[in-house]
Amino acid sequence: MTEYREKREAAPEEAAGESRLPSLRLLAGFEAAARMGSFSRAAESLHLSQSAISHQILQLEAFVGQPLFHRVGRGVELTFAGELLRQSVGRALDTLRRGLDRIAAYTDPGLVVLVGPAFLLQGWLQPRLPGLHAAHPDIIPLLSTDEEPGLADEVDLDLLISPRPLATEGWEDARWLRDEWLFVSSPELADRLAALPFERQNEAARLLRLEQAGLPDAVDAEVRRQQRRLGVAAIYDDAQLARDAALRGHGVACLSLLAVDDDLRAGRLRALAGYPRLPGAQWWLSRPMNALRSDAMERMFEWLSSAARPAPACAAGGG
Repeated sequence: MTEYREKREAAPEEAAGESRLPSLRLLAGFEAAARMGSFSRAAESLHLSQSAISHQILQLEAFVGQPLFHRVGRGVELTFAGELLRQSVGRALDTLRRGLDRIAAYTDPGLVVLVGPAFLLQGWLQPRLPGLHAAHPDIIPLLSTDEEPGLADEVDLDLLISPRPLATEGWEDARWLRDEWLFVSSPELADRLAALPFERQNEAARLLRLEQAGLPDAVDAEVRRQQRRLGVAAIYDDAQLARDAALRGHGVACLSLLAVDDDLRAGRLRALAGYPRLPGAQWWLSRPMNALRSDAMERMFEWLSSAARPAPACAAGGG
């Protein structure tokens, strides 16, 4: 305790102010020492002297009012307080590094950041991007996948695709695409199933089912009914894995139309005759009312709205 009291007395008194944060220099030195378990290795990685790192840790310990390290042999280990701080500092520094890495890209006035679920961006939007480039060659879409988008007031978010209105001040919500669920298989398997009576189709295929958490209630009830009839080939917690299995001819899958829209149009998958089609989510497109890249964002918003007006067609792949 005497050593710790000396450390507190060595640091400036104002460092303990509750309304202040320690400097980034102190936090970077602490993070390096915590990660490497050594003051000397941390000093080497930051191109500082070991005494400089030791002094930074002393100042930070005085600031938080807790010892952060204890010595073990030639190295150091975190105290309980040090481990708590390491977790917070590590997340904060990772966020800062990512932000600095992205600055160069985000300065382009044509860049538009669109956040949405992976299956929709891949299955519906990706095949249509050449149309966006043809209509607006200066727009650079930055696509970020997020099944449950978090805070929408992040400065780098321009457009958000979500299964519900954002209902946040400063944002505008618009109804966009209406999804549905359908049973699909590879064309070869669809032909084999069509050649059999409906009650004997379990002789040719089993069900590729998604976990219940990924399905609306009505869809889950129908999938369970088909499961009793066909049996189960495999269970997936990711729609793209189930889609891949269906493309490979491994069985029958019940998938979102927006996830397989391009596969149906290209004939890689086929909607199965005799199986029900079920209503899916109403997807919303949201945008901030005031944005740095307002011109490019506005044009991409209008393009997305226009591209969604014709209902996604399944006739090309349906049976």
